[in-house]
Amino acid sequence: MSDSIIFSQLNSNIYIKVHDSDNVAIVANDGGLVAGSRFDCGLELIGFIPQGHKIALEDIAKKGEITRYGQVIGYAVKFIPKGSWIDESLVSLPVAPQLSCLDKATEVPEPKPELSGYTFEGYRNADGSVGTKNLLGITTSVHCVAGVVDYIVRQIEQKLLPKFPNVDGVVPLNHLYGCGVAINAPAAVIPIRTITNISQNPNFGGEVMVISLGCEKLQPSVLTKGLDEMQSTVVELQDPKHNGFESMVAQVLQNAEHHLKRLNQRKRETCLASELVVGMQCGGSDAFSGVTANPVVGFASDLLVRCGATVMFSEVTEVRDAVHLLTPRAASVEVADRLIEEMQWYDNYLKMGQTDRAANPSPGNKKGGLANVVEKALGSIAKSGTSAISEVLSPGQKPTKRGLIFAATPASDFVCGTQQLASGINMQVFTTGRGTPYGLLAVPVIKMSTRNDLANRWHDLIDINAGTIATGENTIEEKGWELFHLILEIASGHRQTHSDRLGLYNQLAVFNPAPIT
Repeated sequence: MSDSIIFSQLNSNIYIKVHDSDNVAIVANDGGLVAGSRFDCGLELIGFIPQGHKIALEDIAKKGEITRYGQVIGYAVKFIPKGSWIDESLVSLPVAPQLSCLDKATEVPEPKPELSGYTFEGYRNADGSVGTKNLLGITTSVHCVAGVVDYIVRQIEQKLLPKFPNVDGVVPLNHLYGCGVAINAPAAVIPIRTITNISQNPNFGGEVMVISLGCEKLQPSVLTKGLDEMQSTVVELQDPKHNGFESMVAQVLQNAEHHLKRLNQRKRETCLASELVVGMQCGGSDAFSGVTANPVVGFASDLLVRCGATVMFSEVTEVRDAVHLLTPRAASVEVADRLIEEMQWYDNYLKMGQTDRAANPSPGNKKGGLANVVEKALGSIAKSGTSAISEVLSPGQKPTKRGLIFAATPASDFVCGTQQLASGINMQVFTTGRGTPYGLLAVPVIKMSTRNDLANRWHDLIDINAGTIATGENTIEEKGWELFHLILEIASGHRQTHSDRLGLYNQLAVFNPAPIT
């Protein structure tokens, strides 16, 4: 869709139209444009339109279709004259695509030529995975011990880490799950699987360290199932052998030293780009997301897939209204059915909460020009590029295949990030139009801005800027290659993301749709 971007410009007034059939475009100028502003196509604005917001390119009748990305994003609440501002109040939400009548694997893309010779310097693990960081992760079986874990982390950083120079740091894997929950409820499989799989993320080198209270419903044996004693250690704070807090601390530090010694033996070595597992996410999206940053991510996603790597895109509610464009790209009918299954599961989940997809987007998204979740979804799926979808994962599952994967998660930035960690990403690319200091300690997060104004104001927070596409200075292809090379550099440890440089990290937010008792 984004390959057909159409610019109209006169005297530095710029609008961007995505598809030939669109009857709207967005204002590209910083600060927006005032009434009377003209474009080379002869269009004149009736009133002020903010940056990123939609212009009617023709008269639109009441209840008439409003089209962007070549798709209907809504219907006009009233007559909208040509040259006027279409804000979200003028757009009624269309019905979501019916899941029962979607095309399945009818337009499976042919594989593009393989890309060979691209490598990065990573940490090989015994299970075959590869890390981009070398970290000690400390898993909790219940939130009751979070304060103790935070204390322990400070002790490790002060007393132990200086002795192990090859270890990048220690990560507290705190969460709000573990007790006071319906542990045997069907949906409890999601948080339990998530917490278990996060502790085995490639960046933790196969070393699983658990701190438990002892009386919680989520017993640590569940988190260490299948792991040998060399890989995993557990400290139970309620164990009668502990005489006071310092006794607990001493045992945890002893276990930490055991794991740190093993992690310290890891060294970076040359790995093929096929070992990358890159999560693609967007947050603080705006109307530029689907024409600049997300298409750049999509181009880089295609390059990674051509290298044999694994790419995950997520955020169910920001895929749901564009699912009809994805099921035809599924590698098989079975994969399409799994995609539909995850959409249906989330529809039911929202219905149980007496809400629906209309609760998305956020006020910031709307301020950035997004009228509704349909427009947001059409821009969001640009991150998936053009490759066939090889697999669909339920929340927190690990992939069994490489290539382009849909990993079902909520759209919340920090919940999506947490769930992608559980699915095994060793890198993440995060696009933003409004701006966010979001970061993950466990994996490098590359933040890409959708527009120049944000990149200029947040020059020490944004790692790469796609806004130059909106002003015609760069193409999607040029920025896609730039992002691809940046991924390899940061995966190798040759460069740091701004969030790593500044130590800006979000806490984990495990998705728990199961009852709390």
